[in-house]
Amino acid sequence: MMSWWVLIPLILASLLLILLFFIIITKLTISISLYHGNDNDRFVIKFRAWFGLIRYTIDVPLIKIDDDGPNIVIKENTKMGSETKGEKKEATKKITPNYILDTISDTKTFLEHVVSLHKIIRKFFKRVKIDHVNWRTLVGVGDAAATGTLVGLLWSAKSGIIAVVSKLMRLQTMPSIMVTPAFQRAIIQTEFSCMIQFRVGYAILAGIKIIQFWKGGKAKFKTKPLSMFSKEEQSV
Repeated sequence: MMSWWVLIPLILASLLLILLFFIIITKLTISISLYHGNDNDRFVIKFRAWFGLIRYTIDVPLIKIDDDGPNIVIKENTKMGSETKGEKKEATKKITPNYILDTISDTKTFLEHVVSLHKIIRKFFKRVKIDHVNWRTLVGVGDAAATGTLVGLLWSAKSGIIAVVSKLMRLQTMPSIMVTPAFQRAIIQTEFSCMIQFRVGYAILAGIKIIQFWKGGKAKFKTKPLSMFSKEEQSV
């Protein structure tokens, strides 16, 4: 008869393997909603898994230019759980020109350290489904001729972006795009929403490949959370 000190580790290992299996096959659904209307902005990202048992929401109701300098101020609300219940956190973030430059620098560093990163990302995107794409814009500059030209440019830009997305990801249904001219007034309103789905296992596999094809040793990142990988170990 097998003793308990052998049986318990086997049970724990089996439970961990079962949990890992469920994490790998878990389908993550990301709903994106964006609205911009003159001085009114709202950006919402909702993450959902396990038939809604796991939910996480990022709500950015306010984006404005800082009065004290060339910075962008973002008010961000995050919530774990449903719309009516769950822990809610509020934070105000400031995006400075230095932060943007550091982000560009980190992106360049990341690209230099991962061999064939574009192939890894492209292969992951082929596993991603995108659905319910809705992109509507109302635009006008106060002049009929200029508005007509701008509408044509926006139609071309939207069509080009949708074409690129359809090549990178698995587009499930025909996107609904619209550009409406406002010939008599200066206005810009745009509303965008879509739903993205993929299995967590594909994201884990992409992360493993990034580590596998990493070259050049430790990189020096400047922005969070990447900067934590650049810290030198403190001597005792």
